[in-house]
Amino acid sequence: MNALKKPLKKLARRVTNPFRAIKLWIKEQTGWLGVPQIIPYRGYGNNREVVVMGTVTEDKGLSLPEHDDSIWENMLAMFKRYISDEIPGVRVSVKFYEQEKIVETDEDGFFVARFRTGEQIKACMWHDVHFMLLDEIIPDQETVEATGEVFIITGLEEHALISDIDDTILVSHSTSFLKKMRLMLLKNAATRIPFEGVASFYEALQTGRDQIACNPIFFISSSEWNLYDLLLDFCKFNHIPKGVFLLKQLKSNIFQFWKSGGGSHAHKLRKINGLMQFYHLLDFILIGDSGQKDPEIYLRTIRTFPGRVKAVYIRDIRKKKRKYLMDLTEKYKKYGIELVIVKNTYEASLHAVEKGYLRPEYISEIKKEYELDVKKSPALKNVLDKISTE
Repeated sequence: MNALKKPLKKLARRVTNPFRAIKLWIKEQTGWLGVPQIIPYRGYGNNREVVVMGTVTEDKGLSLPEHDDSIWENMLAMFKRYISDEIPGVRVSVKFYEQEKIVETDEDGFFVARFRTGEQIKACMWHDVHFMLLDEIIPDQETVEATGEVFIITGLEEHALISDIDDTILVSHSTSFLKKMRLMLLKNAATRIPFEGVASFYEALQTGRDQIACNPIFFISSSEWNLYDLLLDFCKFNHIPKGVFLLKQLKSNIFQFWKSGGGSHAHKLRKINGLMQFYHLLDFILIGDSGQKDPEIYLRTIRTFPGRVKAVYIRDIRKKKRKYLMDLTEKYKKYGIELVIVKNTYEASLHAVEKGYLRPEYISEIKKEYELDVKKSPALKNVLDKISTE
């Protein structure tokens, strides 16, 4: 590896957290530090700039999940996501076509690179980005490379879709600690359950009225980057359209995994507002649930960017919050936005057709997928019976 810097990169001194610094120092001294790996995250771009992100970490040793994985295999995979160490203070070469940037990872092993888009780069499609680690971390280290991708649009598309993840596309029980832990520890991406009809609904919104799959999707969640592989695999298994993930800061302590998805949700507002500024010519459709703070976060965005939000769909999952949601609808009306509170994806799709956000012919496919998903879950069959009579 010609670009390696010797002697080996010292990592512990670049970490301010005492626990992490001691753990990294012990691993460096004993030779226990694992093989480094670059994890590229999907990036996004407009006609001026491209944003690329990623993490350098120890290889977590995760394999593609299977439906028949045992409980112990699922638990081990979840623990691996939180016990491996991210690599701070190392250089990564990031290449996007003819452009190259050398960036350094922060304390959490995270890095960001920005590029000019250029007139020759086509919009409305995914483009490859190439990564290479430039520093030697372990003895006899082989070349560490990875390939990621970035989605570029002009900002003149019909709309962009911003969606929450937990209890919006993925059944998570985020408001019930015991149920949430059961799913996190005992299930995997192949066995976790999507909300009914999500894949067809999101595909229809992505395709839009012009039937060109160019409306971007951004998944913004309070889940940490530790769960990125699980979320990617979950979407693939359930045919949920390809989108960009913007998640919460990595956790590097195994005793913190149970807090996943909790805490402050302020980062969601920052990321949503950042996208609104980045795509300043684009309107947005926002989708979330009533379990956490989505309705309040989306309202704050509407106040900051009046006229930029077409619709807000909130899945109603908490009976205790229904009066509060009804009160919020009045606040939304002051900004000319309807807060659409739905029980399921099918109801949301009917409203989207009425408003012209997707073509009427998509409804039959969404309803078909919805019914198939409901049949897989006995708890939802009573909802199907109600819809079939409409």
